[in-house]
Amino acid sequence: MAALDTNVLVRYLVRDDATQLASAKRLIRTCVEEGRTLYIPVSVSLELEWMLRANFGFSKAAVIQILSQLLSSAELTFESEDALELALMLYREASADYSDCVHAALAARAGEQPLWTFDRAASKVDGVSLLT
Repeated sequence: MAALDTNVLVRYLVRDDATQLASAKRLIRTCVEEGRTLYIPVSVSLELEWMLRANFGFSKAAVIQILSQLLSSAELTFESEDALELALMLYREASADYSDCVHAALAARAGEQPLWTFDRAASKVDGVSLLT
């Protein structure tokens, strides 16, 4: 199984560079035709959310929709996929950043709670506690 870096996913999703888009499409098409899935590390998920929102101006709702579609794609396998699905659910409901939701979800899946933080917004996420 091959893995994808954030920049390949960004090119595929944003379509802002025709040459790199063609390469990304070709890679994904080849893997699909060969019955191979592509692996997405948790760190790529974090960076992808940040890139889409901060660099390309995607709204939170659009980012949630994109991440949800990627998570449900049969062609992709995510590291800690169940935790990322939980993180996305938490992110939908919280004012906290996606990264904070991922941290909380990974801690929950590891059975290590609460996740202690000084971040007031993050502390509103289930499984996160404010350290005072």
